[in-house]
Amino acid sequence: MEGEANGTLHPSCGASQPPYSQELLQSLDLPGRFLFAILTLMTLIANLVFIEEAVYIYRKIPSSKSSIIIWINAAAPVIGTTSCIGMWIPRSTMFTEFTAAVFFAVVIHKFLMMMIKECGGQKLLLRRFENCRCKISTGPCCCCCLCLPHVRITRRTLFWLKLGTFQFAFLRPVFMFLSIVLWTNGNYTLYNLSPKGAAIWINCFVGVLTIIALWPVGIMFQQVRTLLICKKIIPKFALYQFILILNHLQAAIINILAMQRIIPCAPPLSSSARGAYMTQQLLIMEMFLITLISRVVYRRRYNDLEPPECMAEEAGDNKETPKIILNGAVSEDGLPRV
Repeated sequence: MEGEANGTLHPSCGASQPPYSQELLQSLDLPGRFLFAILTLMTLIANLVFIEEAVYIYRKIPSSKSSIIIWINAAAPVIGTTSCIGMWIPRSTMFTEFTAAVFFAVVIHKFLMMMIKECGGQKLLLRRFENCRCKISTGPCCCCCLCLPHVRITRRTLFWLKLGTFQFAFLRPVFMFLSIVLWTNGNYTLYNLSPKGAAIWINCFVGVLTIIALWPVGIMFQQVRTLLICKKIIPKFALYQFILILNHLQAAIINILAMQRIIPCAPPLSSSARGAYMTQQLLIMEMFLITLISRVVYRRRYNDLEPPECMAEEAGDNKETPKIILNGAVSEDGLPRV
C-alpha cells in the first residue's frame, strides 16, 4: 500500500492470478491467523448444525417435503464452505464461486416447489385458487409493469412458473461448464470484464436467466403468503432473499470496487484477489448466522393446512351411510331392516 502511494507497485499488485495458499499463509500476521481460525471454526459449526437439522427433518417430516427442505437449508452451509475453501486456497476462487452459484440455482427451483408442497401439492393448490387470479407484476422482472393483467392459476400457469425456475437450474451448470472450457483455452478470466473477453457476455446471459428464475418465485410467494403464514413462509422467504442478495449483489459490488482499485492491493493479494478475499470472509460470517436462524425456522413440525371447502364437502358426502332398497325394504350398510 505504501508502494502504491509512492507510485511504485508491488509485483503482486499487477498479478493476474491470486497467490498460492502457502504464500498467503506465510504473509499473515497473528491477528490474520486468528481470523482464519475463527472463520474456519464458524464454517465447521455451521456444517454440524446443518447435519443435525437434516437428520431431524429426515426423521420428522414426510419424505415428500423433507428432501426439498434439506436442499433449501443446505444453501447457507454450502456457500459458507465454498467461501472457506476459497479463503484458504485463493486460486480456487473461480471454481468455488461456480459451485455455490450452481447449487443456489437449484435452491431457487426447490423453493418454488416447497411453496407448492406446503399448499398440499399441485392438485390442492389448483383447488384452493381455482377462482383466483395471480398478480404477475412483481419483482424483479415486472414490478413496474402495473398494467399487466392478472392471470388465472391453472395447470398451464404452474407449468410455466416451474419452467421459469427449472431453466436456471439446468442452464447455470451449462454456462459453468462453458466458462471452464474457455478458461482452459485462455479466453475466460473471472475478473476481466472487457468486451473482448468471454466473462462479460456469459455474466450478462446468466444475469438475464437469474431475473427470469426469480420472477416465478415472487409470483408464487405473493399468492400463497397469506395462506402459508401459519408455516412461517415470510421468514423463510426473507432468509432465501438474504442469501440471494449477499451471495450475488454484495459480491458483485465488492468485485466492481476491486476492479476499479477502490479496494487497494495488499501484497501478496492484488486488488481483485483482495476483493474476492473480503467477499469470502463476509460470506462465511453471514452464512453462519443464516444457518443458525434457519435452524429455528425450519426445525419444527407445522400442522397441515385444512383441505379446501369443496374437498371437505366431498369427504362429508362419502361418509354418509349408503342406503339400498331391497324388495321395497330400506337397508343400511347392505343389511335389511326388520
